Amino acid sequence: QVHVVESGGDLVQAGGSLRLSCAASGSIFSINVMGWYRQAPGKQRELVASITSGGSTHYADSAKGRFTISTISVDNAKNTVYLQMNSLKPEDTAVYYCAAKRITRPVYDYWGQGTQVTVSS
Repeated sequence: QVHVVESGGDLVQAGGSLRLSCAASGSIFSINVMGWYRQAPGKQRELVASITSGGSTHYADSAKGRFTISTISVDNAKNTVYLQMNSLKPEDTAVYYCAAKRITRPVYDYWGQGTQVTVSS
């Protein structure tokens, strides 16, 4: 079992920056992809960025050039993933979720509880 916990959400002004953190613990030896999703009110959950254990990254068009995903493997029992968000816009306002899976899986198996990001204009 993998436990995922996000933190770092906050209220920030447009143009500002925020860094979200995600800690995955437990049976992380089975995990080799971690991603950040977000869901705004009335909208579907969307993938913002993902990273593999090999360091390959993927970004949504809305995140390219502004967001950076990175990861640190502390030990075999914990992995931390960051989402550095710069030049934030009001449309970035959403609940941000961290998720984890094996690269062979079509969907993310493990999810955090979410952290609120609010960008004021």
